[in-house]
Amino acid sequence: MLVFKSGDARAFSTLVGRHRLAVYNFILRYTGHKQRAEDLLQETWLKVVRGSGEYQPKAKFTTWVYTIARNLCVDSARKESYRQADSLDAPAQAHEADGPSMGESVADISAQNPDRGAYNAALRPKLEKALRALPDEQREVFLLREYSGVSFKDIAEVTGVNENTVKSRMRYALEGLKKQLLAMGVEGEFEAEGRTVA
Repeated sequence: MLVFKSGDARAFSTLVGRHRLAVYNFILRYTGHKQRAEDLLQETWLKVVRGSGEYQPKAKFTTWVYTIARNLCVDSARKESYRQADSLDAPAQAHEADGPSMGESVADISAQNPDRGAYNAALRPKLEKALRALPDEQREVFLLREYSGVSFKDIAEVTGVNENTVKSRMRYALEGLKKQLLAMGVEGEFEAEGRTVA
Protein backbone atom coordinates (compact mmCIF):
# COMPACT_ATOMS: atom_id res chain seq x y z
CA MET A 1 0.00 0.00 0.00
CA LEU A 2 2.86 2.38 0.75
CA VAL A 3 4.31 1.70 -2.71
CA PHE A 4 0.91 2.49 -4.28
CA LYS A 5 0.62 5.61 -2.13
CA SER A 6 4.01 6.75 -3.42
CA GLY A 7 2.66 6.68 -6.99
CA ASP A 8 3.41 3.20 -8.36
CA ALA A 9 0.08 2.17 -9.93
CA ARG A 10 1.30 -1.42 -10.44
CA ALA A 11 1.21 -1.92 -6.68
CA PHE A 12 -2.57 -1.56 -6.77
CA SER A 13 -2.84 -4.65 -8.99
CA THR A 14 -0.77 -6.54 -6.43
CA LEU A 15 -3.07 -5.42 -3.60
CA VAL A 16 -6.19 -6.44 -5.50
CA GLY A 17 -4.64 -9.77 -6.49
CA ARG A 18 -3.75 -10.59 -2.89
CA HIS A 19 -6.97 -9.49 -1.19
CA ARG A 20 -9.83 -9.40 -3.72
CA LEU A 21 -11.19 -12.92 -3.20
CA ALA A 22 -11.06 -12.81 0.61
CA VAL A 23 -12.72 -9.39 0.75
CA TYR A 24 -15.34 -10.47 -1.81
CA ASN A 25 -16.13 -13.63 0.18
CA PHE A 26 -16.56 -11.55 3.35
CA ILE A 27 -18.89 -9.09 1.60
CA LEU A 28 -20.87 -11.86 -0.11
CA ARG A 29 -21.42 -13.72 3.14
CA TYR A 30 -22.24 -10.49 4.96
CA THR A 31 -24.82 -9.35 2.41
CA GLY A 32 -26.01 -12.71 1.06
CA HIS A 33 -26.52 -11.07 -2.34
CA LYS A 34 -24.09 -11.60 -5.23
CA GLN A 35 -24.80 -8.39 -7.16
CA ARG A 36 -24.66 -6.23 -4.04
CA ALA A 37 -21.40 -7.94 -3.01
CA GLU A 38 -19.85 -7.18 -6.41
CA ASP A 39 -20.97 -3.55 -6.17
CA LEU A 40 -19.66 -3.17 -2.63
CA LEU A 41 -16.37 -4.82 -3.58
CA GLN A 42 -15.92 -2.26 -6.34
CA GLU A 43 -16.78 0.55 -3.92
CA THR A 44 -14.26 -0.87 -1.44
CA TRP A 45 -11.43 -0.70 -3.97
CA LEU A 46 -12.51 2.78 -5.07
CA LYS A 47 -12.27 3.92 -1.45
CA VAL A 48 -8.82 2.34 -1.22
CA VAL A 49 -7.73 4.35 -4.28
CA ARG A 50 -9.33 7.57 -3.05
CA GLY A 51 -7.97 7.13 0.47
CA SER A 52 -4.46 6.15 -0.59
CA GLY A 53 -3.13 9.67 -0.10
CA GLU A 54 -4.22 9.74 3.54
CA TYR A 55 -3.34 6.10 4.28
CA GLN A 56 -1.17 5.71 7.38
CA PRO A 57 0.25 2.29 8.31
CA LYS A 58 -1.15 2.39 11.85
CA ALA A 59 -2.54 -1.12 11.38
CA LYS A 60 -2.24 -3.88 8.80
CA PHE A 61 -3.55 -3.13 5.33
CA THR A 62 -6.05 -5.98 5.73
CA THR A 63 -7.49 -4.32 8.83
CA TRP A 64 -7.97 -1.11 6.87
CA VAL A 65 -9.55 -2.77 3.82
CA TYR A 66 -11.89 -4.94 5.94
CA THR A 67 -12.93 -1.82 7.87
CA ILE A 68 -13.83 -0.14 4.59
CA ALA A 69 -15.72 -3.23 3.36
CA ARG A 70 -17.55 -3.68 6.66
CA ASN A 71 -18.62 -0.05 6.81
CA LEU A 72 -19.93 -0.24 3.25
CA CYS A 73 -21.88 -3.41 4.12
CA VAL A 74 -23.39 -1.76 7.20
CA ASP A 75 -24.29 1.38 5.24
CA SER A 76 -25.81 -0.69 2.44
CA ALA A 77 -27.94 -2.66 4.90
CA ARG A 78 -29.15 0.56 6.53
CA LYS A 79 -30.10 2.06 3.17
CA GLU A 80 -32.14 -0.95 2.17
CA SER A 81 -35.70 -0.45 3.37
CA TYR A 82 -36.66 -3.78 1.85
CA ARG A 83 -33.95 -6.37 1.55
CA GLN A 84 -34.50 -9.38 -0.67
CA ALA A 85 -31.50 -11.68 -0.44
CA ASP A 86 -30.88 -14.61 -2.75
CA SER A 87 -30.10 -17.85 -1.02
CA LEU A 88 -26.50 -18.98 -1.41
CA ASP A 89 -27.83 -22.39 -2.44
CA ALA A 90 -29.92 -20.90 -5.28
CA PRO A 91 -28.49 -21.28 -8.81
CA ALA A 92 -25.77 -18.71 -9.52
CA GLN A 93 -27.26 -18.11 -12.97
CA ALA A 94 -31.05 -17.66 -12.93
CA HIS A 95 -31.44 -19.41 -16.30
CA GLU A 96 -29.46 -22.51 -15.15
CA ALA A 97 -31.68 -24.36 -12.70
CA ASP A 98 -29.24 -27.30 -12.53
CA GLY A 99 -26.08 -25.16 -12.49
CA PRO A 100 -23.80 -24.58 -9.51
CA SER A 101 -25.18 -22.62 -6.58
CA MET A 102 -23.92 -19.18 -5.66
CA GLY A 103 -22.22 -20.72 -2.62
CA GLU A 104 -20.50 -23.32 -4.79
CA SER A 105 -19.34 -20.68 -7.28
CA VAL A 106 -17.13 -19.07 -4.62
CA ALA A 107 -13.71 -20.61 -5.03
CA ASP A 108 -12.82 -23.30 -2.53
CA ILE A 109 -9.06 -23.18 -2.19
CA SER A 110 -8.81 -26.05 0.27
CA ALA A 111 -8.36 -29.53 -1.14
CA GLN A 112 -10.78 -31.90 0.54
CA ASN A 113 -11.38 -35.59 0.30
CA PRO A 114 -14.62 -36.53 -1.53
CA ASP A 115 -16.48 -37.68 1.60
CA ARG A 116 -15.70 -34.49 3.50
CA GLY A 117 -16.52 -32.43 0.41
CA ALA A 118 -19.91 -34.12 0.05
CA TYR A 119 -20.63 -33.63 3.75
CA ASN A 120 -19.68 -29.95 3.54
CA ALA A 121 -21.78 -29.46 0.39
CA ALA A 122 -24.81 -30.88 2.21
CA LEU A 123 -24.06 -28.81 5.28
CA ARG A 124 -23.35 -25.51 3.49
CA PRO A 125 -27.02 -24.43 3.00
CA LYS A 126 -27.75 -25.15 6.67
CA LEU A 127 -24.67 -23.24 7.79
CA GLU A 128 -25.57 -20.26 5.58
CA LYS A 129 -29.12 -20.27 7.00
CA ALA A 130 -27.76 -20.43 10.55
CA LEU A 131 -25.32 -17.58 9.79
CA ARG A 132 -28.15 -15.40 8.46
CA ALA A 133 -30.03 -15.97 11.72
CA LEU A 134 -27.20 -14.50 13.81
CA PRO A 135 -27.30 -10.84 14.86
CA ASP A 136 -25.18 -8.70 12.51
CA GLU A 137 -22.44 -7.97 15.05
CA GLN A 138 -21.97 -11.69 15.80
CA ARG A 139 -22.10 -12.70 12.13
CA GLU A 140 -19.46 -10.17 11.08
CA VAL A 141 -17.06 -11.31 13.82
CA PHE A 142 -17.58 -14.96 12.86
CA LEU A 143 -17.06 -14.25 9.15
CA LEU A 144 -13.93 -12.18 9.70
CA ARG A 145 -12.42 -14.76 12.07
CA GLU A 146 -13.42 -18.08 10.51
CA TYR A 147 -13.67 -17.28 6.82
CA SER A 148 -11.05 -14.54 6.48
CA GLY A 149 -8.64 -15.53 9.28
CA VAL A 150 -8.52 -12.04 10.82
CA SER A 151 -7.16 -11.92 14.38
CA PHE A 152 -9.39 -10.85 17.29
CA LYS A 153 -7.22 -7.76 17.77
CA ASP A 154 -7.67 -6.74 14.13
CA ILE A 155 -11.40 -7.49 14.24
CA ALA A 156 -11.62 -5.12 17.21
CA GLU A 157 -10.04 -2.39 15.07
CA VAL A 158 -12.32 -3.17 12.11
CA THR A 159 -15.51 -3.12 14.16
CA GLY A 160 -14.53 -0.32 16.56
CA VAL A 161 -15.10 -2.28 19.77
CA ASN A 162 -12.62 -3.69 22.28
CA GLU A 163 -11.07 -7.14 21.89
CA ASN A 164 -13.02 -8.65 24.80
CA THR A 165 -16.28 -7.60 23.14
CA VAL A 166 -15.11 -9.25 19.90
CA LYS A 167 -14.31 -12.49 21.75
CA SER A 168 -17.68 -12.35 23.49
CA ARG A 169 -19.47 -11.86 20.16
CA MET A 170 -17.55 -14.81 18.73
CA ARG A 171 -18.55 -16.99 21.66
CA TYR A 172 -22.20 -15.99 21.26
CA ALA A 173 -21.95 -16.57 17.50
CA LEU A 174 -20.60 -20.09 18.03
CA GLU A 175 -23.29 -20.84 20.59
CA GLY A 176 -25.97 -19.46 18.27
CA LEU A 177 -24.69 -21.46 15.32
CA LYS A 178 -24.52 -24.63 17.36
CA LYS A 179 -28.09 -24.10 18.59
CA GLN A 180 -29.38 -23.36 15.07
CA LEU A 181 -27.56 -26.33 13.55
CA LEU A 182 -28.74 -28.71 16.27
CA ALA A 183 -32.31 -27.54 15.60
CA MET A 184 -31.73 -28.45 11.91
CA GLY A 185 -30.49 -31.92 12.85
CA VAL A 186 -26.75 -31.30 12.48
CA GLU A 187 -24.70 -32.79 15.30
CA GLY A 188 -21.01 -32.85 16.15
CA GLU A 189 -18.31 -30.88 14.39
CA PHE A 190 -18.43 -29.42 10.93
CA GLU A 191 -15.85 -27.86 8.68
CA ALA A 192 -16.15 -24.24 7.48
CA GLU A 193 -13.72 -23.34 4.69
CA GLY A 194 -11.01 -25.61 6.00
CA ARG A 195 -11.56 -24.82 9.69
CA THR A 196 -13.31 -27.18 12.03
CA VAL A 197 -15.96 -25.55 14.20
CA ALA A 198 -17.77 -27.33 17.04
